Amino acid sequence: MKFKKPKFWDLKKPNLISLFLLPLTLPVIINNYFLNFKSKTKNKSIKTICVGNIYLGGTGKTPTTIKLYNILNDLKLNVITGKKFYTSQLDERIILKKNTRLISEKTRKKIIKQAILDQQKIIIFDDGLQDKSISYDLEIVCFDMENFVGNGCLIPSGPLREKLSSLKKYDCVFLKSDNDIAPEQLNYIKKYNSNIKIFETHFEISNLNKFNLSQNYLIFSGIGNSQSFKNILIKNKFKVIDEIVFPDHYEYKKDEIDNIINRAKDINAKIITTEKDFVKISNLDFDLIDFIEIKLKIKDEKNLIDFLKIKIYE
Repeated sequence: MKFKKPKFWDLKKPNLISLFLLPLTLPVIINNYFLNFKSKTKNKSIKTICVGNIYLGGTGKTPTTIKLYNILNDLKLNVITGKKFYTSQLDERIILKKNTRLISEKTRKKIIKQAILDQQKIIIFDDGLQDKSISYDLEIVCFDMENFVGNGCLIPSGPLREKLSSLKKYDCVFLKSDNDIAPEQLNYIKKYNSNIKIFETHFEISNLNKFNLSQNYLIFSGIGNSQSFKNILIKNKFKVIDEIVFPDHYEYKKDEIDNIINRAKDINAKIITTEKDFVKISNLDFDLIDFIEIKLKIKDEKNLIDFLKIKIYE
């Protein structure tokens, strides 16, 4: 889906536009209700983990998938990642393929079938919580605490794919934040599922030493949460003097990139984008554009490893 997220989605509470759109959430409610009765496939030949979200876009699913893959791979387990094939998500598949062993097919059932043929023991899906045809062994919901649940409303009145009460169906949540997470936010999640496991995470820039922080920078991105990209740069002392935001999964045209380069020259700034955006323009051979590499860090990684072991061996 290519769209620019409406600003009113992330207000602290619904505004008049949200309230006006509330009747249009009815199809989402009906669809989610009937999905609960859909026949699920449980495959005993492989353990399945799904990293997804109920907030639409920009919650760190792909970095979380890569982190889990690295943890399980370090445990010497036969693990692979899976990504349903969407033409609009080539960027995420490229990054997953670069950092993991990836299977991508038109359906998740085909991905599972191929993983079993490849004699894999664990598959981690990047996205797919709303695919109710599969009974996952472990279901993880990701939130970016910059926006958390937004205004708390369903699409299109707000950013949520499911009601927050759906948290009772899931095993754990990953909360990404640069700061300590407030107790009231943790309690807010526990209100819907007192047994859910909560893991706090944050991003770090792994290639920071390649940048000159005394220079000015123009940044651009077409991701689910552009503010998160800007925040991590500012946190690491980048001098961001201009920003251009495109819709999520945006397909750049050459003239648009040329305009960005010319704009940066006019203000005497270097250009930085995200890795997800860079893989979509790297074939255009723009040497004047650089990107940051990010890694997900877990606040209590040992606790997560113990939890994963329990879910895998149970």
